[in-house]
Amino acid sequence: MTPERTALIATVGAVVTGAAIAVAGSAGGATAGGVPLFALAVGVAFAIQWVAFVPAYLLQTEHFYDLTGSLSYITVVTLVLVLAPERDVRSLVLWALVVVWAVRLGTFLFARVRRAGKDARFDEIRPSLVRFLMAWTLQGLWVSLTLGAALAAITSVEGSATGEGVLAGALAGVDGFLVAGVLLWAAGFAIEAVADAQKHRFRTDSANRGRFISTGLWAWSRHPNYFGEIVLWVGVAIIALPTLGGWQYATLVSPVFVYVLLTRISGVPMLERAADGRWGGDLGYERYKAATPVLVPRRPRA
Repeated sequence: MTPERTALIATVGAVVTGAAIAVAGSAGGATAGGVPLFALAVGVAFAIQWVAFVPAYLLQTEHFYDLTGSLSYITVVTLVLVLAPERDVRSLVLWALVVVWAVRLGTFLFARVRRAGKDARFDEIRPSLVRFLMAWTLQGLWVSLTLGAALAAITSVEGSATGEGVLAGALAGVDGFLVAGVLLWAAGFAIEAVADAQKHRFRTDSANRGRFISTGLWAWSRHPNYFGEIVLWVGVAIIALPTLGGWQYATLVSPVFVYVLLTRISGVPMLERAADGRWGGDLGYERYKAATPVLVPRRPRA
């Protein structure tokens, strides 16, 4: 099977999967003008990618790929918050956590691509319309699935405040799930941000040119930033959990999707292959690899 045919199948599969999660997440959810808010959010997430794809393909650039993804998160979660008939503390907290994460990661990735001049992941697929379109479509699916639990919670009619007064309705969203989820999100966010900052400082130091990072959080895990990413989305799912019902539980696939994506598809496997190709056989690297877990942090061995 040619790469173009594979890309076409993946693109169609992403759209179908997005439609399925849109239907599941919309069950029992609020509507706007007769359109389920959850489904509208998924449609907007995909539409943003396809609009951005046009100039990206014409200019043959991926510089705004990650930034577009982050802006999509902010746009979609803000859209449903504004259009939702009721907003409680849980909804506002979910919105804030998503926006803070998206702003931090989006600006970080955009700056990294600008410094590097390109994203090597796109070198082979950029010239192909079908394969490049696949990448943008998959980003639409990434946004939809990752945000699924948060969107379901914000648009959930069952979880919305009732006519108990503004203060009572707002405080109705505060419970143990909210507190635990926020704490978990904060831990994951801190791990991801610190790991990214440590690697950035390491790479910008000319003395480290050609070397691999094995200090700071990177002494505890070979991919601590990905561990933090997974943890923070687990936190978001915990916050959303009490508001879900019926088919909306399908949106809890969010942290599972993030885990599978980062550890089985585009994250860890790609970076591990690149590292093996660059430092494989180096005694220091082989010792580091043998002593340091791939994902879940562990105290460095003496």
